[in-house]
Amino acid sequence: MATNGSSEHLLPETTRPSAIINKQQPEFPASRFTFMSLVLWFDQSNFGTALLSWSVFFLLVVIVPLISHFLLVCSDCDFHHRRPYDVIVQLSLSIFAGISFVSLSIWSRKFGMRRFLFLDKLWDVSDKVRIEYEAEIQRSLKRLMIFVLPSLTLEATYRIWWYISGFNQIPYIINPILSHVVACTLQLSSWLYRNSLFIIVCILYKITCHLQTLRLDDFARCFASEITDVRSALGEHQKIRRNLRIVSHRFRRFILLSLILVTATQFMALLTTTRASVAVNIYEVGELALCSLSLVTGVFICLRSATKITHKAQSVTSLAAKWNVCATVDSFDHLDGETPTGSIIESQVSLRGNAIETSDDEEGEGDDDLDNTKIHPIYANTISYQKRQALVTYLENNKAGITVYGFLVDRSWLNTIFGIELALLLWLLNKTIGILA
Repeated sequence: MATNGSSEHLLPETTRPSAIINKQQPEFPASRFTFMSLVLWFDQSNFGTALLSWSVFFLLVVIVPLISHFLLVCSDCDFHHRRPYDVIVQLSLSIFAGISFVSLSIWSRKFGMRRFLFLDKLWDVSDKVRIEYEAEIQRSLKRLMIFVLPSLTLEATYRIWWYISGFNQIPYIINPILSHVVACTLQLSSWLYRNSLFIIVCILYKITCHLQTLRLDDFARCFASEITDVRSALGEHQKIRRNLRIVSHRFRRFILLSLILVTATQFMALLTTTRASVAVNIYEVGELALCSLSLVTGVFICLRSATKITHKAQSVTSLAAKWNVCATVDSFDHLDGETPTGSIIESQVSLRGNAIETSDDEEGEGDDDLDNTKIHPIYANTISYQKRQALVTYLENNKAGITVYGFLVDRSWLNTIFGIELALLLWLLNKTIGILA
């Protein structure tokens, strides 16, 4: 059980050479990172924080949706204020919030958030990787706001309109104004909490994948210079592969359950909205469409992160092959350390010039930047051909990437899932919002 409490330090301090040399774990105050401070609200490393965390969860994920559905069902209201799809909306949000909360609970108790995000392993990475990873964590709160606030704004607008326009129809307890204000506040808090829970886990997945992407970028830079020790290159690649296996293992249940359940909820929503006896209008199906958009967005955050790092890891193999070709063609082993001849230098310049022209003619999408890495001239002290070929063979037969129970999450996998989920979502939007056109 992790001993790191909510006061645990989360990131290493400024890059201190002594800390790197001594392999200590320099610490950094958690207060600097507002997103990580938010994540620590779900910390369950001791009894007090666990009790508070579970109490808030049951209140906003279980109790409030049940009260909202059964006490505010408003079956006698006009068609603008009825909620025939409320069961699907509440179940979908609560199920995904439950999966996210249980996952966070397990990770917090088993690893602690510092170890879970590999922050205790940053002592052996370069300064560039550490700084960019810190910046990624700092950007996470903004990403959370971008994904959560728009849906909360639309939900708040709908709820406020629903209570104001249906003031005389909506059930209340004792005082209608106070009752409606409290109910609306609790419903919006529940919506925000459940949406945020799911998106937070998706962003945590993105953060862990981003660290491995940074390490792959750093590893790929060695092919743009001289490599004299193949053992160190193999060791670094093995560390990256091991970290990717750890990430895949930790998130595999969450990813698989999210994919299955988001598809199931989309089918359930479609079957409900396509019934001939059900009237479809923006007042009744607006929440359903908004809920579907939120859930599908979270799933694609995870899938895009996994696909990006898998593609990046596979690009290292092609980069190593290009490096081996350039080193073989422009080998200086026969010169015994002498200055390269002009014809060889011209051939190297020609090779690099062709590579630059090729990369400039086509616009990259950002994921292919490793394929366009420029290979610099290889000189006499570069490792021998046998070692280069052994390294390339190793990379070809030990491709890294994110997996889900052994299935590699690559672009073909993403395209298939994207096609299914997008088709379901567009069909649902056409049956709900599109019917108003």
